[in-house]
Amino acid sequence: MPLTMIREGEPSVIKRVGGKEEVKRFLETLGFVVGGTVTVVSQSNGNMIVNVKDSRVAIGKDMANKIMV
Repeated sequence: MPLTMIREGEPSVIKRVGGKEEVKRFLETLGFVVGGTVTVVSQSNGNMIVNVKDSRVAIGKDMANKIMV
């Protein structure tokens, strides 16, 4: 299921990162790699703040929908 469906505070393992090659590469540089753990900190208006690799990252809904957990 996409990252946008996960509840706040619930750690999840990344199963797949979709999208075009440049989008995948960009998300990988932020720490969204297969097998990594991601936790949703907060959501508002479709935008999300997530913890990934000991960092907080803000991503939009369109990007979050490409990350499958």
